[in-house]
Amino acid sequence: MLMFIGCEDFLNRPPKTNTNDETAWETEENVRLYANKYYTTFFPGYGSGYTSALMGYTFSDDVLNRGNQSNFTRSVPNSGIWGMSTIRSINIMIDRLETRIENILDDEAYRHWMGVGRFYRAFNYANLVRTYGDVPYYEHVVKDTDKDDLYKPRTPRNEVMDSVYKDLKYAIENVRENDGDQNLNKDIVAGVTSRLALFEGTWQKYYYENNEQAVKFLQLAKDAADLVINSGKYQIDTDYRSLFTSEDLANNQGVIFYRHYDASVGVKHSTATYSNLVESLAQGPTTDLFKSYLCTDGQPWQNSSVDNPDDFSMSNLIKTRDSRLEATFHRNPEILNRASFIYVTKFLPRDVEAMVEAGQSPPAEFQSNNNTTDYPVLRYAEVLLNWIEAKAELATLGEGAVNQGDLNQSINEIRDRPLAEEAIARGVEKTAPLKLANLPDDPSRHPDVSPLIWEIRRERRMEFTFEYSRYEDLKRWHKLENMDTDKHGDLLSGGWVNFPEEMPDQLTPSNAGKISVMKLDGEFIEYNGTNDSEMRGFFRDTENKGRRPFIDISNVNPYLSPVGKTQMDDYESHGYTLEQTEGWPEY
Repeated sequence: MLMFIGCEDFLNRPPKTNTNDETAWETEENVRLYANKYYTTFFPGYGSGYTSALMGYTFSDDVLNRGNQSNFTRSVPNSGIWGMSTIRSINIMIDRLETRIENILDDEAYRHWMGVGRFYRAFNYANLVRTYGDVPYYEHVVKDTDKDDLYKPRTPRNEVMDSVYKDLKYAIENVRENDGDQNLNKDIVAGVTSRLALFEGTWQKYYYENNEQAVKFLQLAKDAADLVINSGKYQIDTDYRSLFTSEDLANNQGVIFYRHYDASVGVKHSTATYSNLVESLAQGPTTDLFKSYLCTDGQPWQNSSVDNPDDFSMSNLIKTRDSRLEATFHRNPEILNRASFIYVTKFLPRDVEAMVEAGQSPPAEFQSNNNTTDYPVLRYAEVLLNWIEAKAELATLGEGAVNQGDLNQSINEIRDRPLAEEAIARGVEKTAPLKLANLPDDPSRHPDVSPLIWEIRRERRMEFTFEYSRYEDLKRWHKLENMDTDKHGDLLSGGWVNFPEEMPDQLTPSNAGKISVMKLDGEFIEYNGTNDSEMRGFFRDTENKGRRPFIDISNVNPYLSPVGKTQMDDYESHGYTLEQTEGWPEY
């Protein structure tokens, strides 16, 4: 179960030496080298090669697969358990700081690196409990001869998270404000803390219904975000797509932490490849996602006063919907996106998009795993949305209130971001501010969610589309039911296509029985080879199948992962008991 991982410098920036447990505790620079490996472990968007930054691209209510939809686990596997090797590695770092190098480092350096170690330990345990709930908690280095420790029972989640809370508080107080370009600092720690604490606070409120724990973590999320906001270092200063298509994010004030990619040192990725308009893809945006975008008057489409709000053609959506829609999707239906017929171009520079539209091939750096655009690992917009959601949730628990100034400082600042010149030329407009005195009355709103929190959640969906967070958001809100394809038919269709006008080449006898459209009222029309004029609607491949039921099924808990039979047997064979995850059968 517990292994020591060799330490490597994954950052591809000088110095490029490796260090290990025998050499890491002699100088501060060696401590840095030891800790550098955790960047790729913990930060989506910090991968390389085909390690994609699109952590939410294949499993959420935003994403449609052509054919069968991805399924939740519905039975206990033979194997599969949490990994403790990273925890062991981090605890080694903390132990060695205390026992080998404390007298070598000055007090400031010692507290900084102890803060780094405790931050990563908190980060790792927050991830583990998000997946499994109760997990064995270790704050020391386990000896491989100590069976009682190796086969320790699961520690209750709240005990684990209380330790996570203490580690995060220590890290915020002690990690340096500036430790050099692209190195972990206080703002990054605080921004990530706002993310982790918001997850736990809302999980406690909606899943465990433990309001005391909810308030504790929601307050931490708010306070951590406050630290970043009050620093005055950040603002929403560039258009949306530029955040994901820049070759250099160093001076972007909307980015707190970024990953710089550089072909000259072999650090490249593949994210933009999936937006390059020449790759054939089997995943795309759902109808449900398109319907969620606000109109420019700040209203859902059912209540909007914009012209033709019920016209879901891309040409109309670009002019009538929030500007992030135009920045995220290609404006014309494309057959190469075989799931939805609407291509995601969020990660493709606009000049490359225009080049491909003109019939040219994308440059080599936008093919395969040759991409070198920087990735915004932690954005200021996320901190603002974490902050306003934490404040709104605290208000429902009797802790303070949200005022119009709060909305102006968060959601409305994001909506007021600059627009790209190309977007303006296409008729894109900024979305009207959110007004506390006149919140939208969305007919799709769940009755157990207030209008304010509903709009905050919508804002997150528009802002983070095809990034890492949508599935995790649904979990912490106790809303995985949103992914139930039996109840939500909009999850099995994609973008609106007017086949006779936009894609007449698809209306051939060979496609009879293969394509269909869904009208706005839910009516399905399958192409039969002769009904060309009827083929206007949300595209749905006739092979699309829903995911298997996963809600309210005995011995299935989609919110937490089971541990495998093999691990439970291993505990038992050594005279110990490993309890199964809540909601799953022992065998």
